[in-house]
Amino acid sequence: MDADGDAWQGHARPPMSLARRPNPYTGSPLDRAAHRRDDAAFIARALADPDTLFAPVWRSKSLLRGLESGSPEAVFLTTLAAAAIGLERRRHAFLGLWGERAVFALDLSDIDEPEPLVAELGGVAFADIRTVAGQLDPAEAAVLAQARGLMHWQGRHGFCCVCGGRCEPRSAGHVMACLSCGATHFPRTDPAVIMLVSHRDAAGVERCLLAHSHRFPLARMYSTLAGFVEPGESLEEAVAREVFEEAGLVVRDVRYHSSQPWPFPSSIMLGFYAVADDPTLRIDTEELKDARWFTREEIRDIEKLGLRLPRVDSIARRLIEDWVER
Repeated sequence: MDADGDAWQGHARPPMSLARRPNPYTGSPLDRAAHRRDDAAFIARALADPDTLFAPVWRSKSLLRGLESGSPEAVFLTTLAAAAIGLERRRHAFLGLWGERAVFALDLSDIDEPEPLVAELGGVAFADIRTVAGQLDPAEAAVLAQARGLMHWQGRHGFCCVCGGRCEPRSAGHVMACLSCGATHFPRTDPAVIMLVSHRDAAGVERCLLAHSHRFPLARMYSTLAGFVEPGESLEEAVAREVFEEAGLVVRDVRYHSSQPWPFPSSIMLGFYAVADDPTLRIDTEELKDARWFTREEIRDIEKLGLRLPRVDSIARRLIEDWVER
């Protein structure tokens, strides 16, 4: 626990981080044990060990119970249960060690109706973990997010991007190897910057910029700006470029806040703060429907304006909340 009372679940606070607490989907309890992935004997023993846990994934959804009661929790299968639904013939991957227990992801996406396979567990259902944002145990959420991301990657890399040949998993599911040309493909994570821009006026009042994108599912939601990092671009350059392209602002003092894995499907969000001296907005209407400057008081009572902040499991929400509390 640090001086502010924030528990980081055994992980050191990132250098220069401005985050007041860990982001959702971080703080995994797993030792990824990468050195054991190519140990065929170890993986075989782990797959046969009755204490091993399997995190089932069905078309990017995870197995949960307690959804109706509002107390969701992850459901892991035992080795016996996994074997009963065809572990040997289905895609799976070693996620790591939870204490002494091995944990694997198990993909059931080839089945149209997976619930009958797990009906005997009682009260379970497959759901997108983002729909229970903030309710899942943080450690469980991190494991399920890892399983989801890895199974999505495997499912999208069945064929080689070099020659078009068929690929098969290697290294306990962390490599896809082409059977034709021998090329090896590794899990992909796309870096995206997400930034909260602030401006202080002549009277000393500070405001932050929030925008509504055409792609937002909720018409009233306002959030931070974000965009993918381009080849040959530093993170700071990506922040400045995206803000200028979307809002027409020139920013300075780009400071790192924190990062968040976002395997929905395959990104990592890199959070920043930045400052704009000139608040004049020139909005790219193809990207944004609207953008506004908000004071801290307005954000604290955002519902009064008829608006909503981003979901509680997002780093965008953390960027906003930490700025408000500064």
